[in-house]
Amino acid sequence: MVDVFKGLGVPDADARVCAEVLITADKRGIDSHGVGRMKPIYYDRIVKGGIQRPVTEFEVVRDCKATAVVDGHHGMGMVIGKRCMQMAIEKAREHGVGMVVARNSTHYGFAAYYSLMAVAADMIGLTGTNARPSIAPTHGVENMLGTNPLVFAMPTDEDFPFTNDYATSIIQRGKIEQYYREGRRCPEGLVIDREGHSATDPEQILRDLVRGTSALAPVGGLSEETGGHKGYGFATVVEILSASLQQGSYLKQLTGLDDHGNAVPYGLGHFFLAFDVQCFTDLESFKKTTGDILRALRASEKAPGADRIYTCGEKEYLVWQEREAKGVPVDPTVQREFMTMRDELKLPYVFPFER
Repeated sequence: MVDVFKGLGVPDADARVCAEVLITADKRGIDSHGVGRMKPIYYDRIVKGGIQRPVTEFEVVRDCKATAVVDGHHGMGMVIGKRCMQMAIEKAREHGVGMVVARNSTHYGFAAYYSLMAVAADMIGLTGTNARPSIAPTHGVENMLGTNPLVFAMPTDEDFPFTNDYATSIIQRGKIEQYYREGRRCPEGLVIDREGHSATDPEQILRDLVRGTSALAPVGGLSEETGGHKGYGFATVVEILSASLQQGSYLKQLTGLDDHGNAVPYGLGHFFLAFDVQCFTDLESFKKTTGDILRALRASEKAPGADRIYTCGEKEYLVWQEREAKGVPVDPTVQREFMTMRDELKLPYVFPFER
């Protein structure tokens, strides 16, 4: 991955950041945001689309003690994201809280990577990003909001932090792409067409999302009775924090197409917050109380037939342990993409799966 990014013109240090974000997603079992997205989301946008810059110009346009605004100039989103969270952490060390927002960025990988950076600094981390229009508002059928994750990570006294890493839609594009690669249909009730009917063909869904004729349901589903207005509300919060604070693009401005249907940079916005726990209480006490809360939840009465109760971040930790020992599986579609990128860049590799 590093050599592919470098072959595209990404500087060595930045290439390593990009590869680290992608492989960390796969190590945690988040296959929808791992190496499977390398070709369609990064490689193709640089090589074929020309809508993403391999060399990142990271410009701080406003700096106000505990906050900052950054312009990424359509560079590598993972590089922009990591530098922004590093800034937020540094500001939190000085002021207790640090917040940095970015404009004119690109896809920054799986969001928890940046929140976990704060945990590694013994802080609470929070991040979110807007994205291509995908989610329909409650009582609507038009894709307006991105999948807009709102992701927290908090240190605990356990072997893994508390981490909630998910979109504000029930399903996101990366998962639909994974269904397509694996030849599986999308479950009903997660995607709707303009007539309000459920869509299940992942290949058709991906085409229709681009055309704007299908939309994802927000967390909670398609109606207020099931709580869909709550997911819709949280997606809107992320959109506002990702766009309004730094006066960036939003909603239909993020389609990646101009008025004539030509590909243009997406101009995504992100926000990053770090909270220094020790400005509120001592770190070990915070970790123990947080751990006690999680242990009490897992020890609560299980539903009939349920094997166990999990807390956020636990499943990812268990997958990490397994894949650390056995490696990360790479499906045949991604294997073919690896070979395509290798051949186009004339890299001297022979992969084990070719033998």
